[in-house]
Amino acid sequence: MSRILHLLFGFLLLTTATTAQTSDDQYRLPLQTVLDQIQQRYGVKIRPDAAMVKDKWVTYAEWRYRPDVDETLKNVLAPFDLQVSKTGDKAYKLKPFQYHLKTPEEGAAQLAYLATRYHDAATWEKRKAELRSCMWEALRLSPMPPKPTSKPIITNKRQYDGYTVENVALETMPGVYVTGSLYKPLKAKGKVPVIISPDGHFGDGRYRADAQYRCATLARMGAMVYSYDLFAWGESLLQFKSEDHRRSLAMTVQALNGLRSLDYLLSLKDADKTRVAITGGSGGGSQTMLLTALDDRIKVSVPVVMLSTYHNGGCPCESGMPVHLCGNGTNNAELAAMAAPRPQLAITDGGDWTAHTPEVAYPYLQKIYGYYGKSSLVENVHLPKEGHDYGASKRQAMYEFLAKNLTLNLSAAEDKTGKLDESKVTIEKEETQKVFGKNGELLPSNALKGFEALQAAFNKSTPATEEAKNQN
Repeated sequence: MSRILHLLFGFLLLTTATTAQTSDDQYRLPLQTVLDQIQQRYGVKIRPDAAMVKDKWVTYAEWRYRPDVDETLKNVLAPFDLQVSKTGDKAYKLKPFQYHLKTPEEGAAQLAYLATRYHDAATWEKRKAELRSCMWEALRLSPMPPKPTSKPIITNKRQYDGYTVENVALETMPGVYVTGSLYKPLKAKGKVPVIISPDGHFGDGRYRADAQYRCATLARMGAMVYSYDLFAWGESLLQFKSEDHRRSLAMTVQALNGLRSLDYLLSLKDADKTRVAITGGSGGGSQTMLLTALDDRIKVSVPVVMLSTYHNGGCPCESGMPVHLCGNGTNNAELAAMAAPRPQLAITDGGDWTAHTPEVAYPYLQKIYGYYGKSSLVENVHLPKEGHDYGASKRQAMYEFLAKNLTLNLSAAEDKTGKLDESKVTIEKEETQKVFGKNGELLPSNALKGFEALQAAFNKSTPATEEAKNQN
């Protein structure tokens, strides 16, 4: 009954306001009244959200209406940084504007436009240089913060079937530590390929079984692999709160952690600097594309379930800094193209924002690689019936690609029939993988505590505009 009275009141208010309004009062109507009218006019349902519409008024309200309900809703809601998502046939839900997300059509249109800005290797290299310079600035890593002189902290080495694991913490800037697990082949001959594995937003972080399967198998194949925590995840929680992960500075710290991790691995005497790769899924896929675009030391990349023209990553650790505004606007497909002509495998699926990659982003990447005569060096394994993970079939595709491009022993990841075989990997408990002990008792005394301390240290060590500082 109350809903009927509300609609009746809204209708009466709308009728009175419409007949009385002119441009002198900007044809103003309450947002809730406008939404009620849209529901009536177009025969749709919009899930109410009182907090979102409270005290909001729409100027020139009815002038925003179009024959298409979606365009009408966009016109009405855009000034409030609101939008709708479709929840069913003629059913919508209000939500805040998602800056990191376009529609598939908008993403494809942007990519088509970007592709008109270059037509050969020379013009593409010019665009790439413009993007890269801006990206370093956007991340506030130009110049880089001073590198600490402290030695890595290494604890609890374990030996398993064909590989070893040890816990390694690196001081990436004064008082800030990245923690991870370093997997190495048990018996290596000569120089060893290097792989860094940034983590994504999967439960249990780098401690989960599929991350251990991946890194241990790559070590058994002959590579050293560093699997490291996200900022404010895992042991990073000894220094920062979980909510700090959703600060814009998280994107910068994660990029810095990846670059410092690469510094460390390449400093090892058995590291092969000519065979360097990176792979990660989801948010780790975002970091894979970003770090490859920034650093030519990375020779091979495998971004997993993240290459998309219309989704830049929903976490501030992926899109919190204005990297995607560089060059008057870019997207993850163009960032991935910055790997060219270095070998790249994009693994995608049908259950997330990578569903359209085979017909949109992948042909674009082939075109960019074609500028160098290297179209065959970019590949796409698409799994239309799978979802957002770094599961077994995705790992097998990655093993095959890295074996080919890093000269690894693929038979260590397969049985005699060529099927995936990770049975010789030992899955460890979380506490075994911790660098600083079960309760963090080994955390260095100089470790920063709290986001404010991190922000102050970062502002001291790197220049930034007041606007950039206020965004963190």
